[in-house]
Amino acid sequence: MTIPIMNVNEPEVSCSNCQACCCRLEVMIISDTGVPERHIAFDEWGGETMLRLADGWCSALDRNTFLCTIYEKRPWICREFEMGSYECREERNR
Repeated sequence: MTIPIMNVNEPEVSCSNCQACCCRLEVMIISDTGVPERHIAFDEWGGETMLRLADGWCSALDRNTFLCTIYEKRPWICREFEMGSYECREERNR
């Protein structure tokens, strides 16, 4: 098992410095968590995804606070995406 080495110059990711990078990713809705219909889009195959607005950000993201406006009803994928995980850090580096 390979353990990723963290860059000591890289700041710890926390709610206070999160850049909501994951809120620009395409999010498939694969379970019913109660996402309001106004935040649902359909891909070319008819699958449900989180709606992204013209600026590329998720429609449920508050643009002033960078907090999720439907946090309690967010999709399963958003619940599983761990802050500070390898995937999170990779997305922040892009």
